[in-house]
Amino acid sequence: MAAISSHRVSGPSSASSLLSSSASSAFSGDGARLSGASLAFPAGPRSPRRRFSCRASSATFPTTPSPVHAREKSELKDFLHISDFDRATIMKILNRASEVKALLKSGERTYLPFKGKTMAMIFAKPSMRTRVSFETGFSLLGGHAIYLGPDDIQMGKREETRDVARVLSRYNDIIMARVFAHQDILDLAKYSSVPVVNGLTDYNHPCQIMADALTMIEHIGQLEGTKVVYVGDGNNIVHSWLLLAAVIPFHFVCACPKGFEPDEKTVEKARQAGVSKIEITNDPKEAVRGADVVYSDVWASMGQKEEAAYRHQVFQGFQVDEALMKLAGSKVYFMHCLPAERGVEVTDGVIEAPNSIVFPQAENRMHAQNAIMLHLLGF
Repeated sequence: MAAISSHRVSGPSSASSLLSSSASSAFSGDGARLSGASLAFPAGPRSPRRRFSCRASSATFPTTPSPVHAREKSELKDFLHISDFDRATIMKILNRASEVKALLKSGERTYLPFKGKTMAMIFAKPSMRTRVSFETGFSLLGGHAIYLGPDDIQMGKREETRDVARVLSRYNDIIMARVFAHQDILDLAKYSSVPVVNGLTDYNHPCQIMADALTMIEHIGQLEGTKVVYVGDGNNIVHSWLLLAAVIPFHFVCACPKGFEPDEKTVEKARQAGVSKIEITNDPKEAVRGADVVYSDVWASMGQKEEAAYRHQVFQGFQVDEALMKLAGSKVYFMHCLPAERGVEVTDGVIEAPNSIVFPQAENRMHAQNAIMLHLLGF
């Protein structure tokens, strides 16, 4: 779900300040497997390959980083922005998500890497999907998650963020935070001695996009070389897609009304990476042609409800309906990060259509996040 409108949000501070010593992941290589369980993943409706790989699809996509740089990016303590990590690490996490998902789907309950570990979950913003996916996922892998709502901490008001980070680090093995200001997640990571996972800020939503990438690979068979068209507000979801496009090569298009474009610095960062084709347009009908995925989000999110009536006027023509999906082609999938306002940014017919993968996408929040936490905790 989107947050404060991103055309008013500044980009994050340099990720280099967040680097600190951390145990490197014990999960070695894309081919690693969990012992004692069969991890064959059931084929989706259009799944030519079940093994995830980074497949070069165009000669224009650029090179991998140097070995030293790659090692640094794979050993970061925290998960704050997708672009903090290199391509190999992102794909390794997605591979691991697939493996652990298959394990859980098989009914296997003896793989408990988080046994004896606790996670503090900070919620400045409420969320059904974020709370349930993190809490359930951590529990299924043996851990215990502690919910801290807006009235439990009042971070930055009753207690400074740096103090919260230091205290929670002494009680817990990992911290997840869903906050408003992006600076809060940066400060948590800076002062915490344990890994911090960005559960959402006004600037970005990396866990959601990792789940989206996993869902695309399951249904399309690959992420690289695909065309993803986002229709709506240039918000934190768009920023996260752009940061993924700075790492993995694909064609990303954001179709939004004038004045609601994504953060210019983030667009430029994605373009300067030279990895993907990036387009920002005000014409959704032209944008969706040839898309593999059409993606939507609410027009007015938490913190924007007073703008809802105005936004509904401005966003006319940006609803994802059956006619727009038809322009995209017969093989397109529809995605939405939820919650959806049916009849507003998307019609009921589109979200319930056979080519809608909204609910597998929602389920994959848990599996992608499990893999992120396994990586950060060194499993």
